[in-house]
Amino acid sequence: MATAFSLRAAAPATAPCAGLRSTSAVRVVSVAAAPAGRGRLVARAAVAAKADAPSSAVAGKSDGHELLLFEALREALIEEMKLDPTVCVFGEDVGHYGGSYKVTKGLADMFGDLRVLDTPIAENSFTGMGVGAGMKGLRPVVEGMNMGFLLLAYNQISNNCGMLHYTSGGQFKIPLVIRGPGGVGRQLGAEHSQRLESYFQSIPGLQMVACSTPYNAKGLMKAAIRSENPVVLFEHVLLYNLKEKIPDEEYVLCLEEAEMVRPGEHVTILTYSRMRYHVMQAAKTLVNKGYDPEVIDIRSLKPFDLHTIGNSIKKTHRVLIVEECMRTGGIGASLRSAIIDNFWDYLDAPIMCLSSQDVPTPYAATLEDATVVQPAQIVAAVEQICQ
Repeated sequence: MATAFSLRAAAPATAPCAGLRSTSAVRVVSVAAAPAGRGRLVARAAVAAKADAPSSAVAGKSDGHELLLFEALREALIEEMKLDPTVCVFGEDVGHYGGSYKVTKGLADMFGDLRVLDTPIAENSFTGMGVGAGMKGLRPVVEGMNMGFLLLAYNQISNNCGMLHYTSGGQFKIPLVIRGPGGVGRQLGAEHSQRLESYFQSIPGLQMVACSTPYNAKGLMKAAIRSENPVVLFEHVLLYNLKEKIPDEEYVLCLEEAEMVRPGEHVTILTYSRMRYHVMQAAKTLVNKGYDPEVIDIRSLKPFDLHTIGNSIKKTHRVLIVEECMRTGGIGASLRSAIIDNFWDYLDAPIMCLSSQDVPTPYAATLEDATVVQPAQIVAAVEQICQ
């Protein structure tokens, strides 16, 4: 099937992060902490160079500093709020309590209660307020205490957030970030262990990214805040205490670019969020068995980075998708469809997709583990694909 047929990925005609503010559209704003009479140019290049993408390479250029993932998100918020007084935060307990996972700890003291606004337990109301604030020129960051709770705001996210730029004939932009923890935790029960990525992927007008390391968490958060589009940022509840050294210098990642985690030759493994670590654990076993897997963290769940994905498939000719989302209608199903549409003639084996079971997440730890893809399953799938 690996015939020399010219087949291209659907690549955007413009720069891959055209939705971000750039130096071509500079806004002048005053910084709250700046002395009276002084202003500052906020808009800067919002796309990291390709060479700057791997965290290890960038961190090596300076001493850097170690942060946990939740601290990296917090650092990104602080930097952007200092640079741009239109950036504000809404959500339950985001103020003096500091958020359920301490992403906003100390921000209320730094920026005041109006820019770090504690809300009632009413997701539909404060998400709608975020949409309206974005329409009027602010850059709100709306925190859902748990992604499952944002189902209560699905009307605002779908009918307002995703559509208003179109239905207003371009009169309004919605520079809104919706972020919060999701995924299967540790015995959090079914309602607090939902995998809702695909729910939001189907909404026209939204961009969606999933962070997996402190480095990309900070870079994606900063890019999402600067974007002119509404962006959903998925954070996994089990990754907040992940530690990594990140650069001291400012950096911003592209919202539409995947990350090459491990180059390889035999099979392309596409994954994101927590499953990145299950895949890398399996990769160690696979290497010991003589396999050379290429691991890509897709990061951008909408749109997919078909350029990076396609180049890998043209090299390996085999694909395994590993996700925590559900099998039916999940991210993997959409990704498999995109690969078939664009790279069918480069495949030497059927695409395999390992997903979570289509059941509510059990509370019992052993049953909970059984619903999620484990490293041993990844090893067995690669062995089957490479037969």
